[in-house]
Amino acid sequence: MASVILKNLVKNFGKSTIIHGVNLEIKDTEFVVLVGPSGCGKSTILRMIAGLEEITGGEILIDDKVVNTLPPKDRNVAMVFQNYALYPHMNVYDNMAFGLTLRKTPQAEIKARVLEAAQILNIEDLLDRKPFQLSGGQRQRVAMGRAIVRKPSIFLFDEPLSNLDAKLRNQMRIEIKLLHQRVTSTIVYVTHDQIEAMTLGDRIVVLKDGIIEQVGDPIELFQKPVNTFVAGFIGYPPMNFFNGEIVLGKNGLEAQLAEGLQIPILEKPNCSFLTGQKVVAGLRTEDFIIDSGIQQFPDEWKMESIVEIVEPLGGETHIHLNIQGLKAAAQCDGRRIVHAGDKIMLAMNLNHLHLFDAGTQKSIY
Repeated sequence: MASVILKNLVKNFGKSTIIHGVNLEIKDTEFVVLVGPSGCGKSTILRMIAGLEEITGGEILIDDKVVNTLPPKDRNVAMVFQNYALYPHMNVYDNMAFGLTLRKTPQAEIKARVLEAAQILNIEDLLDRKPFQLSGGQRQRVAMGRAIVRKPSIFLFDEPLSNLDAKLRNQMRIEIKLLHQRVTSTIVYVTHDQIEAMTLGDRIVVLKDGIIEQVGDPIELFQKPVNTFVAGFIGYPPMNFFNGEIVLGKNGLEAQLAEGLQIPILEKPNCSFLTGQKVVAGLRTEDFIIDSGIQQFPDEWKMESIVEIVEPLGGETHIHLNIQGLKAAAQCDGRRIVHAGDKIMLAMNLNHLHLFDAGTQKSIY
């Protein structure tokens, strides 16, 4: 097992800086997910930890030892790639054993490790098959098994589920979570899928343009995003955003979101606003309440809306609304029948309202 520390990590490609002085500490046995859109630098960071990419500046420490110039084979890390990277002419057993064979590990130990990993991943009956005889999920298990047999101090996963269909991704997420519980190793996992990040990570590192925007556990990032980027990236469906302005209403400060649509701002410690201040209001889909649920909220939180699009998902339904000219997405129970064109009353649960500065995009409420 091992900790990983990144100190002022920089990566340049030619004259372009891709990673801008990243600082991060990953604790021993922690499952940390690097998440962000394509091109944010998450895979580059993973490859630098593995030693597959040279760093331009800063330091990488594994177990408090600087490994900047250490070759990949001496870092005691194992990487699971997006494309599986299996040898097509070898069967599953030989694919999993190959790294140990190169290290001249005794055959008895190789066999014991391969069988142990196969049992963990439930692929004991696949050891004689070639990769072309396996499904995508089975190939990914073999790639994971090849990493497990090495007994590395750190597992590095580079978008390992992106080539799988939705059902297999759900299944493999559970298996990776179980793997972490069984081998209690440090895992650094890269994905662009925020659902994977939320369900897998002990902590999530949100990246944008080679800069860390926020680090925290899944619920912290969901409930207390530091800016509009994190708020919109974490959580599905994404948070609704509305441009607005702080005004003085009959009951105190309010956010004016559209002509005639003003919502109260509940008092919070250490939060102050100026009339005329430009803001971005954010509210998640589950905080638009419809049907009988609106009875518990004050009248000034309620409004009429028109349904524009309906997306039934079974257990829940996503509805796209027009609220006095504002476009918003909401959720309702999947058993509720709703159609495009319906007029419905809803309440905004303003207990969960977010306000961001319109200029800096940073959270102010």
